Formats: sequence, C-alpha cells, structure tokens
Amino acid sequence: MSILAVENLVVRHGLLQAVRGVSFSIERGETLALVGANGAGKTTLLRAIAGAHQPSAGRVLLGGTDITGVPSHKRVGMGVALVPEGRKLFVQMTVEENLLLGKTAGRPGDWSVDKVLEMFPNLKARRRSRTGHLSGGEQQATAIGRALMSNPEVLLLDEVSLGLSPLIVDRVYASLQGLIASGTTIILVEQDLNRALSVSNKVICMLEGSVALEGSSRDVSRDDVTKAYFGLHKKSAASVPA
Repeated sequence: MSILAVENLVVRHGLLQAVRGVSFSIERGETLALVGANGAGKTTLLRAIAGAHQPSAGRVLLGGTDITGVPSHKRVGMGVALVPEGRKLFVQMTVEENLLLGKTAGRPGDWSVDKVLEMFPNLKARRRSRTGHLSGGEQQATAIGRALMSNPEVLLLDEVSLGLSPLIVDRVYASLQGLIASGTTIILVEQDLNRALSVSNKVICMLEGSVALEGSSRDVSRDDVTKAYFGLHKKSAASVPA
C-alpha cells in the first residue's frame, strides 16, 4: 500500500482551476520531485496535500486513510509536514523555539532539537539566535528542522533552493541526502531540474495544473522533462513507467 495517494484532485483559487484532476502515489521511503513552470500548480498541490487548501474534488489518502477533509493541524499529527515556500518562520523567536513549535502538533518519534542540530550543524552556534537574524540557508535549515520535529511520515518541501546561493543550496542538499538515505518519504518542489532528478526516485512535471509527464527519474531524460515543461510533449508519449 502506498504511504500517500492523490486521486483525481481538483483545487481552485476562486474561478481559477489551479490543479486539474491530478493523481499519483508514492511509496514509503521514496522521493518524488514535482517540477514545472511558475503557476503550474505545484505549490497549490502541496498545500492541498498538507490540508492548507481544501480541494473541490478528489481525495488525499495517507496510508490508505482518506484525509481529504482533515484540517491541516490534525494532518501534522497524522504524519504530514509541509516546509512552505518562503519558510514562514517566527522571526522574533530563536532557532530552538521555532524547532520546539514543530513538536507541539506532531507525533511521538525520534526527532529532537539535538538531532536536528546534528543534521544541520550550521545551526548549532545559532541555536539561541532569533531566526530573523539568520542567513537564508540557516533559515531554510530551521524550517526543515521544524517540520522534522513533528516526526512526519511524509515531508513536503516547497522550493528548497529558492533565493539561496549555489554554495548554500549544496549544503542544504547534502543534509537532504542524509534524510533520503534514512528512508524519509519526501515530495520535493524544485526549479533546479538537475538537482530534482538527482535526488528523486520519481518525477512529475506539471503544466497548467495537470500532469504533463510522470515517470522514474532514472528513465526520464532532461529533454523529456524540458519538452513537458513547455507543453511540447503529449502526456502519453512522455510518460515513462515507474
């Protein structure tokens, strides 16, 4: 049984249909990369999975349980954690205080402040610093750590590398490799196609709210994804068996 399944999901922003009948599933321990142009529906899809945006049709299943109508804070307690685009930290609070907030709505598990600091050693010296005074990379590490503190079954990462220098992105991805190796199930929205393909088992390219391409990351070429990105591939021709 898949750890997470999305079935014919439709999500609207008023009259705009941002997600159009999207379906996919992900197994425990897999990493799924969501790619596509700005406005393709990737962030809206993640928010719908996390419960921050209610779909108008379709279902979200966690371990076979329908959670479509479950509010976002309860989904955290069930094992779904979102690292939102822009990080959304409490900037007047310290790194440690932000991390501890992640524990409040989460599940029992192994993640602790000390374990997060081991995963992101650049935060050790900043443990009691206000997050508003941190660098972009330190803020991103704190945001990921806060989500991990809820002991998630599925970790949703929205635009991990957004606004960060290449050196800092390298450091963040080095830490993510540790999470992936540990068996954490991840859905990753990433604009950097090379990085997305290098860390994922599966890739989905979205176009205007729909799935334009879906397949195994090792079997999908950069050219396939680029064509799907710009709508130059028919889905049937671009799809690759996982």
